[in-house]
Amino acid sequence: MSPADSPRADSAAATGSDSAPKLSRRGLFGLAGVGVGAGLIGAAAGVAGDRAVMAATSHASESTVYEFYGAHQAGIITPAQDRLHFASFDVGDITRDELISLLADWTIAAARMTTGGSAGTFGPANGPYDAPPDDTGEALDLPASALTITFGFGPTLFSTAGGVDRFGIASKRPAALVDLPHFQADALVDAQTGGDLCIQACSDDPQVAVHAIRNLSRIAFGRASIRWSQLGFGRTSSTSRSQVTPRNLFGFKDGTANVKSEDASVVAEHIWAAGADGASWMDGGSYLVARRIRMTIETWDRTSLRDQENIVGRTKGEGGPLSGGTEFSEPDFATAGNDDKPLIPIDSHVALAHPDQNDGAVLLRRGYNFVDGNDDLGRLNAGLFFIAFQRDPRTQFIPIQKRLAANDTMNEYLRHVGSGIFAVPAGATKGSYIGAELFA
Repeated sequence: MSPADSPRADSAAATGSDSAPKLSRRGLFGLAGVGVGAGLIGAAAGVAGDRAVMAATSHASESTVYEFYGAHQAGIITPAQDRLHFASFDVGDITRDELISLLADWTIAAARMTTGGSAGTFGPANGPYDAPPDDTGEALDLPASALTITFGFGPTLFSTAGGVDRFGIASKRPAALVDLPHFQADALVDAQTGGDLCIQACSDDPQVAVHAIRNLSRIAFGRASIRWSQLGFGRTSSTSRSQVTPRNLFGFKDGTANVKSEDASVVAEHIWAAGADGASWMDGGSYLVARRIRMTIETWDRTSLRDQENIVGRTKGEGGPLSGGTEFSEPDFATAGNDDKPLIPIDSHVALAHPDQNDGAVLLRRGYNFVDGNDDLGRLNAGLFFIAFQRDPRTQFIPIQKRLAANDTMNEYLRHVGSGIFAVPAGATKGSYIGAELFA
């Protein structure tokens, strides 16, 4: 089947929930509005009511709580939520003990917030009246909304760019926590790159995710400050088979072949680090690579559908490989069309990123779309905030990205402007703090 003959019918799917939809305070306000409107606009209230019910259903995950403590940090194989607030931090001129104290304070606050609680003991409306509240309050009355908070340690936490071991942990830097090389066509902006620490907050309510980062940044005052941050919406990958494959801002399904949490053996082999890898304190952890990828939306939108599909290697509607089949059909990179060229172009994104073309290397992706206004030329400042977890970036992300950077025809429409790599330790145990094994 040639690309010209491939089916382009859009598929429809819906996700389910094990729990009944729960109305938030926002949802109740929406329904109250419908009642008032009914007396004013008559039949139109029926439409408004339908919309309110749809809104209430969309908040079915609000009652979902992911426990912060555990063998692994949440926010890795957890079913990807719809919203993201990611922040990279620079640690100030503090001592080792003060760094440990920061991590301990962050752990306590994260455990509170992921259960829907406030960041502090008293909350935003209680406590000493003449002192600032220990929670900022914008999430007051909002449920946990599937919030996960994931912490990571950057290379410069172990030693500065000048080689200074500020906290006595340089010898414990994992070999896998490498400085990412310069990839072909990288246009990295220093202010959007690197960092000593990172926090990934994911939720199905954007205000809950922002509240988490805001309060952790507040707690860090005088000890660490945000270097750069990124808001994201509309997850671009599924991390569970219960989720429908989402679409990126190019309009294509993204993450069809992503590692899923149900693939226990794949996760164990390719995502979780092991003590035997060389850093015992990273046993049960993972490595996070983040890339801020600017998409040239305006140019892409003027590209023919045929060219778009050949660049991606999949149909835009169904998401099936150009070699034929449906979304989850295995791509056939050998079969040629009538012009004796492979049905899936060898320089397409799918062909270059597929595990078969990368010695079996896979990644667990948790990327998000972003739109940060516009630039000076009136173009959307939009793209993909790419996040990938893996056991060893040296054998996973780096070789895959080198291959893509050198050969992917999609590069004409992309520009990598931000980057970071972080060691994500195992989960914390109650009574301890995140990354405690590093300082043992």
